[in-house]
Amino acid sequence: MSDAHPQKTPQSRESGPYTTERLYAAIEIGSTGIRLIVAEIDAKGGLKILDRASKQSRLGRDVFTMGSISRDGLRETIAILSSFHELLQGYGLQPSDIQVIGTSALREAANRDTFIDRISLQTGFHVRIVEDIEETHLMYLAVKKALEDERSFLTRSNAMILEVGGGTTEVMLLKKGQMVSSHSLSIGTLRMDEQIRESACQPRQFIEMYLESNIKTACDVIAEDLPLDSVRTFVLIGADARFAAYCLSGKNFSHYAVLDRTQFIEFADSMASMSVEECMAQYHLSWNEAESYAVGLTIERMFLEKTGTETIIVPNASIREGILLAQVQGMDPNIEEELRRQVIASARALAKRFRYDEAHATHVKILCLELFDALKKEHGLGKHERMLLEAAAILHDIGTFLRTSGHHRHSEYIIANSEIFGLNREDINIVSNVARYHRKSPPLSTHVNYIALPREARIVVLKLAAILRVADALDRSHSGRVRDLSFERTEDRFIIRPSQSLDFSLEKLSLAEKGDMFEDVFGLLPVLM
Repeated sequence: MSDAHPQKTPQSRESGPYTTERLYAAIEIGSTGIRLIVAEIDAKGGLKILDRASKQSRLGRDVFTMGSISRDGLRETIAILSSFHELLQGYGLQPSDIQVIGTSALREAANRDTFIDRISLQTGFHVRIVEDIEETHLMYLAVKKALEDERSFLTRSNAMILEVGGGTTEVMLLKKGQMVSSHSLSIGTLRMDEQIRESACQPRQFIEMYLESNIKTACDVIAEDLPLDSVRTFVLIGADARFAAYCLSGKNFSHYAVLDRTQFIEFADSMASMSVEECMAQYHLSWNEAESYAVGLTIERMFLEKTGTETIIVPNASIREGILLAQVQGMDPNIEEELRRQVIASARALAKRFRYDEAHATHVKILCLELFDALKKEHGLGKHERMLLEAAAILHDIGTFLRTSGHHRHSEYIIANSEIFGLNREDINIVSNVARYHRKSPPLSTHVNYIALPREARIVVLKLAAILRVADALDRSHSGRVRDLSFERTEDRFIIRPSQSLDFSLEKLSLAEKGDMFEDVFGLLPVLM
């Protein structure tokens, strides 16, 4: 995610004496289609859509039936991207300027690496596959932008944000604007289509039977994070939801549409009761659109009926707007700070599921951040790594839920197999390793999960884990006695001075046991005075 520094380039256009607007473009290679957006973004983050293009794709059908992308699928993708290349040249944009992402179909394709290589060689576009948690984050950015004039939709009550795709359904839960959790479910329109073809049942009968079971199971898990009957705002994004909004809002659909619960359910049922041919004739849809919209709206209707909401919000936005906003979010520090808050809220929600010692975790987090800020010259890390340390401090002891003995290893396992909103897979692997090394042995060459990290990530783990070990030692008694720290350096010592004058014998003993990694990493012996 790169900062945008507006300057006079072929992709920039002057819009006044003090502002420079710049062109950005994003391409999403999805399960059912390949889609392009071109937009102008000013220094304040204002987004003006200049162009859109979309072409249907067979990638999802290939992957979800055969496990890999066919040669015809590759040729089709190259042809579509080549046509997009010509369109973008008209805006003075080259392939290297474009953010290109792949979602669930590419995530699951057995031949994704060779596919991406062929795309790069023949079109110049560099495809980045996003993990499901990053996809959810990009979706959230797009929703937030579309609803920026009506923020009360997300902050006045509990909310669910839902997107049904070809391969997965992405779900986010918000408690009065704060992220509680996110889930990526293997429920999608293309997966359903293939299962319908293999079933001897009538399509509608099979859909209802199959989805009722799977959605109930998913909702039972989701309800552990937030009671679904407390959800009052239901936000739907995706082509099928936008189609419903277009039909139900009298074609008056700009930034977002507000739909009635009963109205939406009746429309979804109406679509499901029609044959594909009837949908095509009545709504002027292609075969693929008619087929996928009916299934997508049924999935959305079933999730809606599990909640207590009466109002559905459909933003006129997609993941592609999220890609562009993520690319330029460095323009606005407030966005970065809100992301940090959402990440930490998601980490806390995960910790609560495993009944963590909140007071201890919170105090260790505070100590970690004080140490991190004081050691800025020594570690050379930035805000993102500070956020990862904050999350690791909150989660470092959650393994005790499984077993106290060896709980650092259990913490690593739980974190590595969980989702934290706003963090991609590498971030989560760093956090899990930092939690792993808050006690006992430092990283060894026999520790597979540590060695599997890229070299730069291993260095980050060493630095953050060294800080976490010291912070955890300073709260050895879980009493929060060591607080309001000041620091002093000598030639080979890092002296930590609490504001209180108490007997810190226990903490000093713990620091002596756990301070070796800190000394190895930073060349300073931590001493509590």
